[in-house]
Amino acid sequence: MDHLSLLTEEDIVIESLGQPKINSPVRCINLQGEEIGRFPCRNFVTEDDRVVVDNSQKYFLECYEKGESPLSFEKAGPRQKIYFDPKKIKCAIVTAGGLCPGLNDVIRSIVLELHYIYGVDNVIGIPYGYQGFIPEYGHPVIDLTPERVSYIHELGGTILSSSRGQYKIEEIVDALQQLNINILFTIGGDGTLRGAQGIAEEIDKRGLITSVIGIPKTIDNDISWVEKSFGFETAVEDAAKVIRSAHVEAVGAPWGIGMVKLMGRYSGFIAASAALASREVNFVLIPESDFDLDGPEGLLNALEKRLEKRGHAVIVVAEGAGQQYLANLPQTKDPSGNIRLKDIGIYLAERIQQHFANSQKEINLKYIDPSYIIRSQPANSNDRIFCGFLGQHAVHAGMAGKTNMLISFWNNEYVHLPIRAAVAKRKQVDLGGNMWMSVLESTGQPSLKNN
Repeated sequence: MDHLSLLTEEDIVIESLGQPKINSPVRCINLQGEEIGRFPCRNFVTEDDRVVVDNSQKYFLECYEKGESPLSFEKAGPRQKIYFDPKKIKCAIVTAGGLCPGLNDVIRSIVLELHYIYGVDNVIGIPYGYQGFIPEYGHPVIDLTPERVSYIHELGGTILSSSRGQYKIEEIVDALQQLNINILFTIGGDGTLRGAQGIAEEIDKRGLITSVIGIPKTIDNDISWVEKSFGFETAVEDAAKVIRSAHVEAVGAPWGIGMVKLMGRYSGFIAASAALASREVNFVLIPESDFDLDGPEGLLNALEKRLEKRGHAVIVVAEGAGQQYLANLPQTKDPSGNIRLKDIGIYLAERIQQHFANSQKEINLKYIDPSYIIRSQPANSNDRIFCGFLGQHAVHAGMAGKTNMLISFWNNEYVHLPIRAAVAKRKQVDLGGNMWMSVLESTGQPSLKNN
């Protein structure tokens, strides 16, 4: 946990709109599964229920020696008392940023939990991300009923559609006021969460009574203090299938090379995990690990040695790897202000072809970029279950009056995490950790650096 030292007690305090005073409608079940009197009830979570940030023996010993209590997150779950009266509130859901498996599952879970468990009848969807709040675009809101969301988990993408872009926070909060929204659920990645944080701060500045709850969506799995993000497992599973195809192509031709470019702008979790899932990869290139192309220890020479020895090779490259080789190309940004990465896959394919042409050695290279196919897939079974829990816990938090926070999965538990802690630093593959060490062992990949 390399940046644990950067986290303080203040960083993990969850904001609240006020004192919850309304009895929760959540059913009370005993150990035999029978409904019992409402209080006390084992279903409910209190503010004293915590999940330690680091459950290692070393961390506990360090805390003991310093005389400090271990840092811990607030545990997610239904509260005995809630803040909002379910019959008098209106909720909104918005999805923003790129597509990811599981978006519809989260939407469905939120709507069904609000309707069937809390009795909230007024839920709307905001179309096309934060753009849907801005009047000039004229996007009508969507009524989200249980019937409307019944089968959406079978579809990829999001029924609310999405967009990228930077919009005025003041206009978004104006729209929330005009729509009389009491709880806003935002489903998105780093940029969406920063937007949600700005919305929550503007709401507080105006003295409004509106909760903002985030559900982290990043197919790259790169949000800090979020152990696993929804859609990641589906992406790894589908990426492993593509790698298998690349391997078949590679072994099916003399000096065959199968190269697959996967998602991962700044973090190589998908590339590393998919390589471990397939065990057919020889080189894994990720943003966290620099590599040389030329020279005796560079990728091109290592690839040539591999072909001479085995006759085929499989390369997996994350989209953000090797961007230093493309630094001279013009730089542009997407509507959200993110730098548009140059295509490292095409560049590598050209350099590999050129290298072997100069050596007068014939290769058969197949380059596959399945990124948009993977992003648009429906979630697999495990991700569907995960999305269900995320949606349910988001509703519990919103109904209890929590705000400016997101639902995280940490140390095998669902927890409340302030948005400010999640967006403070990007999560990346630890090059000294077990995952990357396993990748190097599995592939036999050398350092790819000239010393």
